[in-house]
Amino acid sequence: MAKIALVTGAGSGIGKAVAHAFLGAGYSVALAGRRREALESAIAESGAPAERCLAVPTDVADADQVHALFEATRERFGRLDVLFNNAGIGARPVPMDELSVEDWKRVVDTNLNGAFYCTREAFRLMRHQDPQGGRIVNNGSISAHVPRPFSGPYTATKHAITGLTRSTSLDGRAWNIACGQIDIGNAETPMTVKMKEGLLQPNGDTVPEPVFDVAHVAAAVLAMCELPLDTNVQFMTIMATAMPFIGRG
Repeated sequence: MAKIALVTGAGSGIGKAVAHAFLGAGYSVALAGRRREALESAIAESGAPAERCLAVPTDVADADQVHALFEATRERFGRLDVLFNNAGIGARPVPMDELSVEDWKRVVDTNLNGAFYCTREAFRLMRHQDPQGGRIVNNGSISAHVPRPFSGPYTATKHAITGLTRSTSLDGRAWNIACGQIDIGNAETPMTVKMKEGLLQPNGDTVPEPVFDVAHVAAAVLAMCELPLDTNVQFMTIMATAMPFIGRG
């Protein structure tokens, strides 16, 4: 029986690459993101049969929209085997005292609250479906370990994702729900063009950073999800080999 996956932030970047990897491996996939046209374009680019794809425009910061997303997935495919919690945003890189409350809340609502809303809905489906269980993979980021300058909201939420991953992993044991986290550093997407141009470093210098093919992230997520549910990659870090992560700061 083909597995069913749901990917948030699936219209571009890492989310699109992961959705394509699942479709290429024979999964049926629900693609969630804010822009319908981006989701439909991602599906068209995959070349997968229409019956294995579902585009659901969703703002993960809205709990009601997230509930509707998972209901649509259940109604279309009957169950859920994998959730890739990927949707995330950042705030303007400014000193902490110049950061607006609105920008802080916007990042927290998407990166942390959105991940929780999706986890809650996936947990409910996986707990009560037959056969029981499934897998949740959270996109943590290198920032779940160390910050970049002026990245307080993003870094705080990604540290919190680690706590959500651990709690979900523990609480899911009783119902055969596995949860792991992939921490990604400098995957090349349209959002990371600035990395090659130069990023602010902790010492105040602006330095170009290496990037790597986002297809390797997709392959890593797929490998995590292809394991049997009695086996879990709890945490994985995948990064550009020469990026300034080890020793950052």
